[in-house]
Amino acid sequence: MAEQRIVLVHVDSGVAVVTLNRPEARNALSRQMIIQLRRAMTDVDRNEDVAAVVLTGADPAFCAGLDLKELGQDGGVLNDTQSAAITTGESVDGSTGESATANRGRGTLLATSKPVIGAVNGVAVTGGLELALNCDFLVASERARFADTHARIGVQPLWGLTVLLPEAVGLRRAREMSATGNFVDAGTALAWGLVNHVVPHDELLEFARRVAADIATSDRRALRTLFDTYERGSLMTAADAWQLEGEAAAAFHGGPVDPAEIERRRHGVVQRGRSQL
Repeated sequence: MAEQRIVLVHVDSGVAVVTLNRPEARNALSRQMIIQLRRAMTDVDRNEDVAAVVLTGADPAFCAGLDLKELGQDGGVLNDTQSAAITTGESVDGSTGESATANRGRGTLLATSKPVIGAVNGVAVTGGLELALNCDFLVASERARFADTHARIGVQPLWGLTVLLPEAVGLRRAREMSATGNFVDAGTALAWGLVNHVVPHDELLEFARRVAADIATSDRRALRTLFDTYERGSLMTAADAWQLEGEAAAAFHGGPVDPAEIERRRHGVVQRGRSQL
């Protein structure tokens, strides 16, 4: 029997749109969906035509977290021999690859060195919230809702929630979300810094694609190095992060800067800036 495609990938003009496609289950993360999502992210990471990724869900939800039906039957991925691989970065076949180690510290479901924009079209709950947090930044539909129900279900986070949620909203707000399990609406998520933008639902994907298209016009090597510096610096003291930036710049340029190339790029930046005024 052919494998059902529950993670869809569409690539156009340097942008890959990855869609979780189990709408009848609110895009809950089943074993099969986790396998397909990791495979999809590995594929787009290796695709030289892709400069940026948009991750979204088929309406009406972004992702309802781990599949509770699977958890209730046999513990799902929490009891699988694969579960250790899900947290350590090994692939489901037991191997490790470049994309699993080039994810700038993200949860291994999004193992890619390329910028990932989360287009949150509905609820993002527990594991789904973690999935959203592992994106580089988020654009939310006005219908988006966010909640952490790990404590209500009686499980512990696996994909960085205790690191990434406080980083996004502050420790006290993160504690409140985890302790209550209450939903946070899109407007509150914007005010708290959890999301970058809130847009009308019908405009969400097009807005996210436009942002991704802007990313695709940046120098890929420079952006990859810059994002890596952000990630590594976030794990250091401020003094060490300053030193890291200097070292990263020296390694990136590796010698004298070509003035003609800088002037060519400066002209492009000026022209683009004028078009946005």
